Amino acid sequence: MSRIAERFAKLKAEGRQALIPYVTAGDCNPEITVPLMHAMVEAGADILELGVPFSDPMADGPVIQQACERALLHNVSLRDVLEMVSQFREKDEETPVVLMGYLNPIEVMGYVPFAQAACDSGVDGVLTVDLPPEEGAAVLEIFKEAELDPIFLLSPTSTAERIGKICASSSGFVYYVSLKGVTGSASLDVDAVAEKLGQIRGLTDLPIGVGFGIRDAESAAKVSSVADAVVVGSAVVNRIAANVEQPEKIIPEIAALLKDMRMAMDA
Repeated sequence: MSRIAERFAKLKAEGRQALIPYVTAGDCNPEITVPLMHAMVEAGADILELGVPFSDPMADGPVIQQACERALLHNVSLRDVLEMVSQFREKDEETPVVLMGYLNPIEVMGYVPFAQAACDSGVDGVLTVDLPPEEGAAVLEIFKEAELDPIFLLSPTSTAERIGKICASSSGFVYYVSLKGVTGSASLDVDAVAEKLGQIRGLTDLPIGVGFGIRDAESAAKVSSVADAVVVGSAVVNRIAANVEQPEKIIPEIAALLKDMRMAMDA
């Protein structure tokens, strides 16, 4: 059983939902990422989603686009991100880490070298936004051989046929994008999310994480009442953006945000 599956099994036994914060590796400087990862776990994160900086993050809105730009100012590469995970694993061997990014850096490294390096670093899952299951059979086989969970996105417009196909290619969990649009989009209709999750649960036993539109403790609690995991990205990254000139404030502010979310989810 993978670290991701073990974590969801543990949470289910406790009657709790996973809190999954996202940060872009290297934002706003490479030295802060690993300490921030540990601080997020201490604040209540169950799984970490670590973004690989990319020059054309097409699924992301301005907040995470700018995070990628800040990281790329420091030339943070995929290999640098894997080294950060290795450093994180020196103190934490239990918290699952998922890499979120785009296919190009993986293609440049090579699928087999990437999968082996990711496994050796302690990565547990890979969410590659622009790799649909239909075009990724060979890549997915490489990931699975390296015991990396391939994680895919579902959307409000996904049909039952599409949901079944994506879930059949997934492991660890599936990620439901609650809004039509890019990361950082505005409104969130929890009733509509609950209705769609009911359809998805009829087609898979995998845990379902919900992301996009979760901004604060209140929205995290509402989503946790219908989902297996709450994924929060832009709200976390905004704390980094607001404190680029005062980086010492970044970790305390993000920790406070996640503690509030965790408390609200557990209430």
